[in-house]
Parts: sequence; structure tokens; C-alpha cells
Amino acid sequence: MPNWNHVLKEIEKETSQGNPTPYDTIRRKYLIQLHKHSGRNTIGYYSGFLVKPTVNGISISDEDKNGFMACIHKMDRSKGLDLILHTPGGDIAATESLVHYLKGMFKNDIRAIIPQIAMSAGTIFACSCKSIVMGKHSNLGHVDPQINGIPCIGVLTEFKKAYSEIQKDNRAALVWNPILSRLTPSFLQQCEWAVQRSRAFLEKTLRENMLSGFEENKQNDTVKMILDRLTNLEFNKSHDRHIHHQECQHIGLKIERLEDKKSQKFQDLVLTVHHCFMHTLANTNAFKIIEDYRGRALVKIQTL
Repeated sequence: MPNWNHVLKEIEKETSQGNPTPYDTIRRKYLIQLHKHSGRNTIGYYSGFLVKPTVNGISISDEDKNGFMACIHKMDRSKGLDLILHTPGGDIAATESLVHYLKGMFKNDIRAIIPQIAMSAGTIFACSCKSIVMGKHSNLGHVDPQINGIPCIGVLTEFKKAYSEIQKDNRAALVWNPILSRLTPSFLQQCEWAVQRSRAFLEKTLRENMLSGFEENKQNDTVKMILDRLTNLEFNKSHDRHIHHQECQHIGLKIERLEDKKSQKFQDLVLTVHHCFMHTLANTNAFKIIEDYRGRALVKIQTL
């Protein structure tokens, strides 16, 4: 067993040239405690999107892989991974690549922990794990790829509506022409491909891990239910719809309850770690943190 007091002292020594901030010291203290309690490798992936929404770089991107690589180096990967996710989502290609990398390191032994929010591509990230830990305050989100901030499913839905209305009455073209004139054929095709890609990856990753033990018919039915609910803009109404643990469980996702009475200490540690990350993001120039229980981290700093 490692000497955790020694580990914490080494973390402090390596951080800020021997002068760590209180935020770093306390956050890492509780990351160590969470790891000791669970016996699993623990990485926090945190975006400051709630407190710094206008900062570039808060979303999931290919750059994040460098942070995960630093954290995973020399980990005992046989202990699996608990991934604490707090993100608005981001690039689907980057998400797919990160999932592929983490599965290559930990096989399918990855558990997502959602202390508050993992939206859009963050939801896909969570669904790629073997299970998702959620509390009463936790949310996943609608899966709708966006191009330059424009929701692809919304564009395709609106285009189909315009086509239908113009077919029924040519006079509707006078209303729709100003809107349709802004849409190029290539953009519509990009939207269609983005939607197809996100749905295909979500289906593939659900089958490979979370639903891999299901009998074929049950797996097919569950995958369909999850896809229909998470990617249905007509039902969800907006990209930022919050989906709570009861609904996540109802549609077939494998949900572990954070409030399980048998794991009160686990709940306390998860929420303490979460608030430590949130305090750091709210009170420092950091806007993204990828950090493990040993204090290895990639921290993105906002320059003023």
C-alpha cells in the first residue's frame, strides 16, 4: 500500500514549484481519498463552462488526450477507471477518439460518474462506459451534433418542414425562401452526416460495453429506446434539455444511484471532489482540468 501522506507531500512539492494553491492541495487530498475508498483509478475531467461560458477551449477536443495520457502513465490499469465527467460536450470526432483510447487502456472497465452535468458529446462519453453513477442532481443531455453552433438535427427538421409545406402550397415558398437561401447543399449534407455519425457511434459504443451482456433481442430493443430518446429533438425540444437519472434508467441505461445507502461515504467523497473542482474553476484562471488521484494534471489557464 502506498504511503498517501508521502504521495500528497510529493504532489505539493511538484505543484507550483513547492507552493501549491489551497485549491490544488484540497482537491488532490480528496481525489486520493476517493481512490482509496473505491480501489479504482480515478480521473476528473472538468470544464468551466458554467462559470466561464465564453472562454474558447471549454469543450471536448483532441487536445484533451494529452491530459489523459499524462494521467494514465504508469497507472495500474487492472484496477479499471472511474471517470468523473463535467462537460458541455464538444467535438464528436474527438470524443470518439478519446473513448477509443480509454477503452484501449482499460478495456471496458470504465465507470462514468456524473456529479452534475455531462451534456451532448459528454452524454455519449458517459454511455460508452460500463455504467453511469448519477445522483438526484445529475443530468445527461440531448445528443445533437452541432456545426459552428448550429444544431444539425434542427436544420434537417426545419428543411423537411419547409419542403413539405412548399409541396402542399407553392405560396409557402415566399416565407421559406429567405431561410432556405442561407442553407447550402453542402451544409445540409454535413448536417446529415454528422447526425448519422453520432447515432452510429452511440449505438456501437452501447453495444460494445454497457449493453454487451444483453441477449440480442433485448439489446436491439434497448439500443433503439436509448437512441430514440437521446437523439429525438421533437421530444427533447432543445439541445440543452436536462435528462435526469429516473429517465436515464427508464430508457435502458445502466445507472448506479449515488445516494445508495450502502455507499454513503462514496457519495460524500464524490460530491466533495466535485465541489473542489468547481471552486477551483470559479476562483482561479483555470477553465479546464484533467487530473488523476496522484496529482498528475493538465490544467488550461485563461490568459487575461
